[in-house]
Order: sequence, then structure tokens, then C-alpha cells
Amino acid sequence: RGGSTETGLALKYILHKGFPGGRNSSVPEVLIIISDGKSQGSTAMPAMQVKERHITVFAVGIKFPRWEELHVLASEPPERHLLFAGDADDAANGLYSTLSDPVCTATAPGCKVESHPCERRTLETVKELAGNYVCWKGSKQPNAVQASLCPFIRWKRVLIKHPSRCFRTVCPDPCDSQPCQNGGTCVPEGLDRYHCLCLLGYGGDIHCAAKLSLKCSVDLLFLMDSSAGVTLEGFLRFKAFLKRFVQAVVGQDSPMSVGVAQYDDDVKIPIELGQHKDAFSLMKSIDALNFSGGRTLTGRALQYIAQHGFRSSPVFADVQDDLPRVVVLLTDSKSQDSVAEAAKYMKDQNLFLIGVGSSFMRAELTTVTGSPQQTIVYSDPQDLFYRIPELQRKICSVGNPEGCQAQSLDLAFAVDASAGVGLENFLRLRRFVRSSCLHFIINRDVTQIALVIYGSKAHTVFALDTHTSNSAVLQAIDQVPFLGDSASAGSALLHVYSDVMTVQKGARPGVNKVVVLLTNGGGMQDAAAPAQQLRHNGILVFVVVIGGTEKDTLLRVTGSPNYLVHISSYEDLQYYQGLIIERICEEAKSPVNLCKPNPCMNQGVCILGPGSYRCECHGWEGPHCETRVLRGDSPRSPALPRHSHVQWSPRGLQHFSRALQHSKR
Repeated sequence: RGGSTETGLALKYILHKGFPGGRNSSVPEVLIIISDGKSQGSTAMPAMQVKERHITVFAVGIKFPRWEELHVLASEPPERHLLFAGDADDAANGLYSTLSDPVCTATAPGCKVESHPCERRTLETVKELAGNYVCWKGSKQPNAVQASLCPFIRWKRVLIKHPSRCFRTVCPDPCDSQPCQNGGTCVPEGLDRYHCLCLLGYGGDIHCAAKLSLKCSVDLLFLMDSSAGVTLEGFLRFKAFLKRFVQAVVGQDSPMSVGVAQYDDDVKIPIELGQHKDAFSLMKSIDALNFSGGRTLTGRALQYIAQHGFRSSPVFADVQDDLPRVVVLLTDSKSQDSVAEAAKYMKDQNLFLIGVGSSFMRAELTTVTGSPQQTIVYSDPQDLFYRIPELQRKICSVGNPEGCQAQSLDLAFAVDASAGVGLENFLRLRRFVRSSCLHFIINRDVTQIALVIYGSKAHTVFALDTHTSNSAVLQAIDQVPFLGDSASAGSALLHVYSDVMTVQKGARPGVNKVVVLLTNGGGMQDAAAPAQQLRHNGILVFVVVIGGTEKDTLLRVTGSPNYLVHISSYEDLQYYQGLIIERICEEAKSPVNLCKPNPCMNQGVCILGPGSYRCECHGWEGPHCETRVLRGDSPRSPALPRHSHVQWSPRGLQHFSRALQHSKR
């Protein structure tokens, strides 16, 4: 508020008015004075009277207080009632500690008040003799002056230190016991609670236990680059990654055996498969690995591992010898020899290869593994450690296709083979369809796949029921021709609706259906109406467009942005395969309408019931209106009434469809 410092008057006011709103005399009265101790009036008498009223006085000095006056103000003993604050905002600092003992006896459980030596400071102005200087003085004689030496005084600000004792409240930190495991960071929450910030791959409980685990049974061999190209720093990074992976993933009951090999000019397997029975001893052996620093001969290393890497016996007696064999290549250096032949040889030996490296190694890792889905790239050293869950998933996908697993699905690819795409890009689209089919179990009971190519007209390369194995589908895809004329996506979708996704051509009632249209965006103007017709019949239309085209047109075709994937170039198509398959498989898990598409043939009407359907036929008969009613006296089988109401399981519907198709042939 400004004005002078009249501490004495303030004390007299307290003596006269008391504590406004105060309670009875049984409640202790505490007065806290926050001041620099430089009162313009006397404070001694009012301070004594306040203390005689049994008011406990705490004096808090601000910045550079006058301690002598604060000592007069504070209650006895002064070391417990005299405090210091750097500024007015900090004046409350230390009050909790001081009040907790003499006034408030309740301290937090486990906390205690401790005293410690400290220093109190004050800044005072003092007189200092600067020296004697010649000065002129008056003289008794008229018209005369007298010269003399006069003392010269100057005022100086002096920082005076007063030894004292200070008090503080000390409470145990809940993080003192280091409760967070596996590199987790403990964050206290008050006096007795905390939470742990866990590294990726941990967090299985509040103390950062490993939350990942390899529940799959595999033989796993890490092949680690130890060449000069990867540098000592990169080699140590890979070692740290291996240890973190073992900590997070390989538990006591892990049904897998792990080995580690390293290579440069030569290949060594210092940790054989099955050599260690527990994660701790395995990590000690990883710690003992040494950097060698030769040439980067990745191709030779892969060839050697394919021949000699999996000769160890299994860890557990009840684990079979024919477990999937997985090699994880850790490299950050371009190979100085050819890798293509060695990678092919590994695949011929039924080895599953996963490549891990920095982003500039993406192309070579894709060449080595044969698929972007089998490569893991990281952007910076720390990012490598965040890839542990992804590596765990890829390892456990061996022997389990990444497609829709046991979910039944009727899937049709419609591929643009027009001149706008061009022969080279058409071959890329064909390779994409081929590699996508590898992710599905193709047979009559799980996934059926059809392929349509189109230019100005659409052609069925093979129908849903044509091929019953992956190998047959892959062989057929390799023979697909390029058309090279103009494009009409509308005619392709109309062809899929009328000639592919039908019961007569192998479509199974009670099974989800998806059409994947691969296009450069040309010829989409006539595609919206047939796409709407497909969706109306329960068939999902998924569009993958490469290059630029009008987005509004594409959205009219897909009906939702969730079913549209836009890719900038054909070279990048392979990197979107996982996303596209994931979206397809989400659809495969959605509920099925048994009457969409219509399983009834010959204009029969499908009538839906609880868990079943029936076909209402006109001029035809049979469960799916497949038999014409003959005029005259030709008898009709009593077993097949004209309006059939048959309870079908999805598997039963599929078997009946197949039998019907064979009979029509």
C-alpha cells in the first residue's frame, strides 16, 4: 500500500482489536510478521505486550532485513521463530516446517523436523572513514582563512552475516526404494504414492514388468552385423537392442530357443540355439560379444546361417524339431556382396527372414526378405527400441498368415489393365495381387479369391470357385495378360456384381464379400452406380488408387473414406499392403446378412429368418430356386417343396453351394 513502515503501530492495533473472527482462548494465537525489520517507530514495548498476551510471534525477514529488530519482535527461542525469505512471494517457505513442531504437532506420517546450520544476512548502511583531506576553516582574524586536515566520511552498504540454525521438514521419498524395474522412471505423487513411467515393451504391472511375451514356439536366430560399416557405436546399439528384447519378450516359460550370430568377413555363432535356459544367462552372453570390424558380407552370412545356423537340439524335450525357423537380420550397412541368391536359398530352406535396419537400408532389406512386411526400419537410434513390439508380432506371425486367419471371406480383385496404367505398372499391380494372396488361406472353407482385369470391358481371369489352393492361385496370376485399351471401372464393378459375386459362380451365402479395385483413377466416372449396387447387396467396395484423381468421384464409389487408399506412386504400393489387408479382414469379421447378396437364383426372393433364410420361388423350386417346375404330369420331389424353409449353418450353406455348382456343370 506504500507509506512508511510502522510496525509498532501495527502491533498496537492487534493489541486493541485482537484477532478479527478469532475463537476462544483455548485456541493458540499465532502472529506472523513479514517485514524488512526497518520500522520508523519503536517496536520494543508493543512487541513485549503482544508476547505477554501469550501470542506466539513469528518474524519473517524479507531480502536484507534488520535482524536486531526482528529479534525483538520474535518469540523465544528466536532460532525457532525467526525466518528468512528472499522476497514476499517466498515468505511462506519454511513456515510449514517451523509451525509443525511448536504449534501444529501433527506432521505427516514418517516426516520429521530437522535443524541445520545456516546463515542469516542483512544489508546495512554504515559510516566509513575515507581519509583526511585539506579543508578551509574560518579564522577569528578578519579577512583571513585557515587551512586544516578534515576527516572525510562516506556511507557504505555492507552485507552482514549472522550464523544461526534453520529448520526444515524432511519426509521420505516414495521413490527412494527404486520400485520401478527395467529402466522405468519413478514419479512421486505426494508423500506416499508414486507411479512408474515404463519403457516400451514393459508395463505389465505398476512396476514396469515385461508385458510382451513370445507365446509362439519358434527357433529364433539373430544375425548381427559386426562389420566396419556398422561402426562400433552401431554394434553396441544392436547389442543393447538384443538385451532389451530378451528382457521384454523372453520369459522363464517362453517356448522358444534363441541364438545369436555375428558377421563381417566371417560368420560366427557365439550363442548357439538352445544354449541358454534363462534370459539372465543369455543377456550375459550377449554382453560378452565383441566388435570385429571387417567387410560387410551379408550374402555370405545368410548362406552360412541357412546351412549351419539351426543344428542345435531343442531346449525342451516336448518341443518338436520341426518348429518354424526365424532369422532376424540386424544390419545398418550396405552389403559388399550379392544378397539375392542367398536370400532365395534361405527361403528354399523354409527359413523365415526378418530384416531390421535404419531407413536408408529399406530397399536392401526388402530385397533380402522379399517383402516390405518382413522389414522393420527405424528413423533414429532411440526409435529402434520402440520397434520391439513390432518385431515380436512379426516373429509370431510365422506359420500364421497375416490375413484373415480362420475368417471366411469371398474376395475379388478388379485390376486396371488399360493403356493409362501401362505395361510396367500393370506388372506391379499384378505382383501386388500375388503377394496379397500369400496372406490368405485359400480353400473352399476359408478364403476364396477371384480376379477380374478390365480395360473398356471386364474379363474374369478366374472365378471364386476356380482354384482351391494358394499355389494354383499364384500360378494363375502369373499368366494374367495386359489389355492396353481405355478404362471403364464401372463396367468392371458391374461385371463383378453380375458375374463374380453370385452363387452360380462360387459366392457362398453367409460369407462376407469384398471387392478390391486397383486403378490409376481413370475411367471412374461410370463406377458410382454399380458400386452402390454392390454395397446395397452387402458387398464392400475397397478402392486403391495410384496417382492423382478427383477425390469426390472416388468417395462416391467407396461410400466412405475408410475404404479409400490413395497412394502417390506405384513404387510405394507395396508399403500399403499391410494396411489394405487389415481393412479387408476387419470387414471379414463383421456380421453377415444371409440374404445379401441374394442367394436365391432365378429371381427368387430371399426371406430372412432368425439365423436362417428361405427362398420364395416363382416357376422354380428347390432351396435356392435352382430347379425349373416342369408342366404336365412330371412329378415334383416331395422332399423339395416349392417354398422351401431350410435351416442352414454357414458351413452347410457353403457345402450345398459347391454341390449345386458341380451339378450345374
